[in-house]
Amino acid sequence: MNRHKLFILHGWTYYAAETWKPLLEILSARGIDYEFLRIPGLTDGTNPVWTLDDYVRWLEERTVPFDKVILYGHSNGGRISLAFTAKHPEKVSCLILEDSAGIPPVGLRKWKRDIFKKIANIGQMFVRSERFRDLFYKIIRESDYRKATPEMRKTMANLLSVDLSLVLGQIVCPTLIIWGANDATTPISGGKVMHAGIRNSRMVVIPDARHAPHITHTKKVADLISEELKRT
Repeated sequence: MNRHKLFILHGWTYYAAETWKPLLEILSARGIDYEFLRIPGLTDGTNPVWTLDDYVRWLEERTVPFDKVILYGHSNGGRISLAFTAKHPEKVSCLILEDSAGIPPVGLRKWKRDIFKKIANIGQMFVRSERFRDLFYKIIRESDYRKATPEMRKTMANLLSVDLSLVLGQIVCPTLIIWGANDATTPISGGKVMHAGIRNSRMVVIPDARHAPHITHTKKVADLISEELKRT
């Protein structure tokens, strides 16, 4: 039985294949055994209303054949990876987080989150007002929500309601936290909270990167992953 399998969980996107391809090619060339997961509601063609617990159960099913797994999650994929690792600390031998979601925002981003949750609860009245909906999302610069179905907006509201800072102390495996210094989507303050809360963690900040270093700094991220796997 393969005891250490790398599972990669992408962020909140409907078109992950092309943007991840360069990094995956490097990992393959280096002989790294990985599985790139299609996330329910995003890249697997389904349209569920799920909670974070549902995503953890889904990942439980995907990882059943393996004694130990390595999780690498970007953004929303990091949120799922964090929640899974906190629930199953004995299952995860290494955790890699890239600009991960999961820490409640503050300031303007907290205001946005609260607005999204309210809109998701309004339901069809807001959905039918397409002109207002598109204008609102354009103003606050959240294209993910503009593109999402009503079901997936509710799913995102469910995910945003969970504060993973409360379970960071349950994560005991070696953890690598990669962050773009100029990330405006998941600010570096969230990464610092994760680093402080996960006692066996190290954090690497990429100075001129934003929310997706695996796209803009592919070799750097590949090198960090390779180095971390050698430590495991």
